[in-house]
Amino acid sequence: MHITRYTDYSLRVLIYLAVNKDEHSNISSIATSYGISKNHLMKIVQQLNISGYLLATRGKNGGIKLIRPPHEINIGSLVRKMEKKDKLLECFGENNQCVITPSCQLKHIFAEAQESFYSTLDNYCLSDLIGDNKQHELGQLLAVKAM
Repeated sequence: MHITRYTDYSLRVLIYLAVNKDEHSNISSIATSYGISKNHLMKIVQQLNISGYLLATRGKNGGIKLIRPPHEINIGSLVRKMEKKDKLLECFGENNQCVITPSCQLKHIFAEAQESFYSTLDNYCLSDLIGDNKQHELGQLLAVKAM
């Protein structure tokens, strides 16, 4: 399985916001903490906002923060949503040109493997990623106050 950079960064944004708890954060701070592109994060934050994972507020006292508690944000659901356009094999997509598709079992095997992957992720939520004993350490690494 391969997770796109888009999904990776989505998870990083949520981890940052979970560690920062109730404080408003901004995209620049998150980009700086991770050493990643602010422009790329803007697209991700917009998608996370539309998808109901965070609240983005404009203006002087604006910023972004989680819209619900970390224990309510399921990792499997998030990854499915962010990875929805990626197909594991050609035969998973609409433009399948593989001539052996009618008789090939590879699609079924990979579909089962992919579902096992997502089933495992379904067992975890955002609070598992930050852990009670790692919040302070993550806060230091990201240069935020872990509360």
